[in-house]
Amino acid sequence: MGKLYVVATPIGNLKDITCRAIEVLNDCDLIAAEDTRHASILLKHYNIKTRLVSYHKYNEEEISRMLISYMSEKDMDIALISNAGTPCISDPGYRVVSEARRRGLEVIPIPGPSAVMAALSVSGVPINHFLFLGFLPKKESQREQIIRDIKRKQIETVVIYESPKRIISLAELLAREMSSSNVCFFCELTKMFERAFTGRIEDVLERLKNDPKAKLGEYTVIIHYRSEEMVENTEITPEALLIDTMLKEKTTLKEAVEIVSKKFNLPKNYVYKKALELKEYISKI
Repeated sequence: MGKLYVVATPIGNLKDITCRAIEVLNDCDLIAAEDTRHASILLKHYNIKTRLVSYHKYNEEEISRMLISYMSEKDMDIALISNAGTPCISDPGYRVVSEARRRGLEVIPIPGPSAVMAALSVSGVPINHFLFLGFLPKKESQREQIIRDIKRKQIETVVIYESPKRIISLAELLAREMSSSNVCFFCELTKMFERAFTGRIEDVLERLKNDPKAKLGEYTVIIHYRSEEMVENTEITPEALLIDTMLKEKTTLKEAVEIVSKKFNLPKNYVYKKALELKEYISKI
């Protein structure tokens, strides 16, 4: 049985490719590419002569069957690549990967560039948890509903892909619905004319409107939104609240224990013991 390699390729700079990716693309029997003309630029750069076949959203079902047949009946190893970054992430690939898994074929990831990860890593916003939405729908009413759902569900960090044609309208929508948000609009990441618009959404919108080149190149957009309610509900540990309460004037140890015990539904004896430990620690500072 052949193998399916899901290979990440550069999102802009051709040097951003791993040694392993080059090796797999050289050694496999066939490369399924989202756009064979685009892929040819990368392959030519690295002198890779493996045969290409077109695999995109319009022929995905038909070509998936063909690729599965090649792997299962002809023992061919196939590499799947997209135009940029990691296949299947807002790009074709799901069908053939899903079917390969269903047939028991080996699917091997060759990790590498990803616009989502690259943008998050330099955004400066909290990224322990985030929601990736890919490309939003074109219809304005659907876009508005998605942004309102983000607010309602109090999702703090969101990543969106957006085309240059709709980048201004997205910024206007965010300014209306999430006026308290900080954003990062990354354009043409890792390419020669890479640009970043960061800051308060109102300021970023103004800069985009006044930039004649704003509608050139695709965007990776990061939204960091915190409503007043989210700020008020920020989690605090029992220990932190104990220290804060104990340090306040006119608050006794007993009162601090009462407050923390009630807020966190903890046994008073447990909280009292913690309070004594913290009191001793504070006295030594």
